[in-house]
Amino acid sequence: MTSLAVMELNNNNNNNNKSCGDENGRTEEGEKYLRELTKTFTGIDKPLKNARKCETLTDLIGELRRTFDSDHVNIEYVNHLMLSYQSNPAEWRKFAKFDRYRYTRNLVDAGNGKYNLMILCWNEGHASAIHDHADSHCFMKMLKGQLMETRYAWPKDASVTEDSKADIGNGQPGSGQDEIEYNGDELEELSRSTLETNGVCYINDTLGLHRVENPSHTDVAVSLHLYCPPFDVCSIFNKQNGKRTKCKVTFWSKFGKRESAVN
Repeated sequence: MTSLAVMELNNNNNNNNKSCGDENGRTEEGEKYLRELTKTFTGIDKPLKNARKCETLTDLIGELRRTFDSDHVNIEYVNHLMLSYQSNPAEWRKFAKFDRYRYTRNLVDAGNGKYNLMILCWNEGHASAIHDHADSHCFMKMLKGQLMETRYAWPKDASVTEDSKADIGNGQPGSGQDEIEYNGDELEELSRSTLETNGVCYINDTLGLHRVENPSHTDVAVSLHLYCPPFDVCSIFNKQNGKRTKCKVTFWSKFGKRESAVN
């Protein structure tokens, strides 16, 4: 992988070249740049040498905001920041909201519209559907416990077949989408790996699809996720036939407070 560490370390110098953005600070130029990087970026395994480390969650949020202040974000540095932070339950516990029946997505910071930083909480045996990342970057860091990631190749037919009424964030069930006959091939499994506490993994749509699960039947798991650019719709996939369905993505809580479920 070609290193990006020497590129754009001083992001603030590029602010004069921003295109017009919306009220949340998002710009077309910034989103386009980030999405283009998904074609070449594959993640880094170790923190960058001589780069700033984040000692606390507050430090991490502040440095992420400064980094995303530019349209030309150094995505390798973002990866470094996620690697450098060491989990401290006293800092993130207030954001960790569990549900008995499903994993939850809890927004920690909205990143001025340029990214979402969230904490996902997994009770024993909880798992996600196989899903994509809407042409965005996904960083996942373990704060507590373990998660198993299974990666899959894209199906040969990746067209969207229908919209689902399922809501990933609030766990609203779908409406019979699996009852419709769909003739496709079973998804090809690419790899399996287990993420330990303070470990970080990275994925984007160029690298495939994935499913995440807490393999433990006795311990809960907590993970920190960064999605950039943020998205509110992704696709979920049927493992047996590759059927692709659009699905809303929302939050169980925001900034430590429970969101009202949408019927």
